[in-house]
Amino acid sequence: MADQTPCKHVVLLNHFSLKKELETRKEKRLKMNYFTGIHHTAFATNNIEKTVHFWRDLLGMRLVYAYGRTGYRQYFFEVSGNNRISFFEWPEVSKVDYRRHGDPVKGPFIFDHIAIGVEKVDQLWEIMARLDAADFPVSDVIDHGCFFSIYSYDPNGIPIEFSCDSVNMNTCLEQNPVMKDDAPHPKELEASFPRPGVWPKPEKIPEEDRILVPGEGREHFPKNSFEIEELGHSCIDQS
Repeated sequence: MADQTPCKHVVLLNHFSLKKELETRKEKRLKMNYFTGIHHTAFATNNIEKTVHFWRDLLGMRLVYAYGRTGYRQYFFEVSGNNRISFFEWPEVSKVDYRRHGDPVKGPFIFDHIAIGVEKVDQLWEIMARLDAADFPVSDVIDHGCFFSIYSYDPNGIPIEFSCDSVNMNTCLEQNPVMKDDAPHPKELEASFPRPGVWPKPEKIPEEDRILVPGEGREHFPKNSFEIEELGHSCIDQS
């Protein structure tokens, strides 16, 4: 019986073919997706002091920007790099009741929970210990297959998940996106890459229409901090 073991040259060919395919996919993805992450999320609290003590002092996220006045504030915490979580302080907003992450609800509803990544699985137990010591409810470590998670809440009742990839999730899903649904929608909804032609083709915004409108907080930063070249276009700062 002939040896069925692939020869070295075939193995190398398959390796380089896969590498080339992945590079092509990456180039295609970068071309279509220029997002850098979640710049910030914005939640609401009626007690910014408790919120700062939780996100900064318990979880260790730096408070990097805070502004406002009595009755209206916004505070930003650094999650990592260019990713932040922020809170408005509105005195008349009420804390939400605890609900289990992912449980279906009826009626008007938008937000379920926020998931924050960590590098090592041991860090999940470290966070669990901090939450336990501070008397916040926290789950056991849950194995989701491609990542591990614990679940808890902040002082405002916001459901939080802390997750650590169990595999190189980006590489794994880049090679083989996983589409598993027992009752799938039409096939076009299962495509991984964006599908052209679904939306009208946009027209480029003319340079004379690219206006920067001064917004809340603009006065806190030097005028020259918003160099037009750094924004990637040549419109005129109208402030």
